[in-house]
Amino acid sequence: MENQDIKTKIQKYRFFLFLLTVYCLLFTVQDAHAMHISEGILPFNWAAFWFLVALPFVAFGLYRLRKLSAVDLSFKPLVGLMAAVVFVISCMPIPVPTAGTCSHPCGTGISGILLGPLISILITAVALFIQALFLAHGGLSTWGADIVSMGVAGSFAGFLTFRALRRVKINMAIAGFMAGLFADWATYLTTSVELASGIRGDSPFLPLFWKIVIAFIPTQLPLGIIEGAMTAGMVVLLYKKRPDLLVKMRVLKPEEVAI
Repeated sequence: MENQDIKTKIQKYRFFLFLLTVYCLLFTVQDAHAMHISEGILPFNWAAFWFLVALPFVAFGLYRLRKLSAVDLSFKPLVGLMAAVVFVISCMPIPVPTAGTCSHPCGTGISGILLGPLISILITAVALFIQALFLAHGGLSTWGADIVSMGVAGSFAGFLTFRALRRVKINMAIAGFMAGLFADWATYLTTSVELASGIRGDSPFLPLFWKIVIAFIPTQLPLGIIEGAMTAGMVVLLYKKRPDLLVKMRVLKPEEVAI
């Protein structure tokens, strides 16, 4: 009976996320300034290099998904729900007055916390592929680089930050906030590395890297704070409403659940 209730709730969440996705596609895409690396920005050799870096992480993500879903049949629906969350969050244009433009959060902090970094990387790869194919967010040639920045760097930064803070008894809200914040900032630091490496030509790496980082600050400083608040809110909501799910996903130990 409990499994049936979980499935019903997941179906409701999927329908809500479907409507939100339709809204993003119809009303927000034209005004959004996508922060993924666009098609053709990276030279072929660097694009290929980042594909090679991303490939083992995606492969291990697939392995991890098969392993966990074989043990727990309800795991795949949770992965599907989280994939929709990451897709929609990373499609949301957020106005940043200090820069006079829009940017978007990534969502990999929350997926890294709840499902682990490897599954989060796999989810990110799927979301980025759909966005590149249908929304012109990023590109197919830069898919590997975007997976590394948003998936690998973002997921591991969020996961490791949350686990480290919880290990020293920091509360859920602060741990979730810092995880979301560092996941966002790690994504754009990695993007800066990728851009500086790919477009510098014969110029020194570090001066160009710092120029790109400084260019990101007006958008990513406030956006990281917003993503931290979103991540904290989602984690705390789950902790209050469905702590059993956090225990099931090994985010919490059974003894950490308030009785």
